Amino acid sequence: MIVAAGITFAVLVLVLIIVMLLRRQLREKYATLWLLIGLALLVISIFPGLLVQLTHLLGVEVPANLIFALSIVLLVGVSLHLSWELSHAEDEIRRLAEDVAINRAEIDALSLRVRELERTASSEAPADDHHPSR
Repeated sequence: MIVAAGITFAVLVLVLIIVMLLRRQLREKYATLWLLIGLALLVISIFPGLLVQLTHLLGVEVPANLIFALSIVLLVGVSLHLSWELSHAEDEIRRLAEDVAINRAEIDALSLRVRELERTASSEAPADDHHPSR
């Protein structure tokens, strides 16, 4: 029963990742990691003896402890990567905000200059009422 539940969970994770990829809700660079995790879950669910052998090989007493330790390492790695991505995104947002502010100031200056030129042109235009030919 537990093997079937593990297989079902792993397949659901893989399907969810693929659906998110197809809908462009998950970028490929993140999907690769999650697909590897989903496949590892599926392999361990199908062959639970592999986890026991890996536990003995690494000298861990209980297979659940190995899963928890690997999960913690994975979560720390994902957190570090996402923090790095967030830092880069903040830098990019700041740079774009500065560019927008500069462009807005230039547009305001150009708009002011256009209004001044229009005012100057309208005040210098000869009036139709004062034609010398009449």
